[in-house]
Amino acid sequence: MSGLDTKLLHRIAGAGALAATAAVVACSGDQDVESPSPLMAGVSIEYPIELWDQGIEGTCLVKVRVNELGGVDSVLVIESSGHAAFDSAAIRGARSLRFRPARRGGKRIEVWAKVPVHFSKKPRP
Repeated sequence: MSGLDTKLLHRIAGAGALAATAAVVACSGDQDVESPSPLMAGVSIEYPIELWDQGIEGTCLVKVRVNELGGVDSVLVIESSGHAAFDSAAIRGARSLRFRPARRGGKRIEVWAKVPVHFSKKPRP
């Protein structure tokens, strides 16, 4: 892994305290790669209503391919939350992420990045 981007993406929505957060970690093994960084401070990830109603929380880890333009063109679940609805919501949300592209030697490059997505009814500080 080249570096950690500790910038957190989060969204608190609705009347309740819904939080779906994501942190980005680049997956490149090349030390000369400048990691991609999120363009927005918040992301919109839908909390599956059936899990919300049951008070179920969870985390899944997705891997996204960030292209040279900063868009996400592929998403894979690499650690399931144990709930298909959370995993599906994380995939849908990850597809809408936009990044400042990774660079090597000043040139934009395509890289994979890990994005943990947390579904919690409690607000994040």
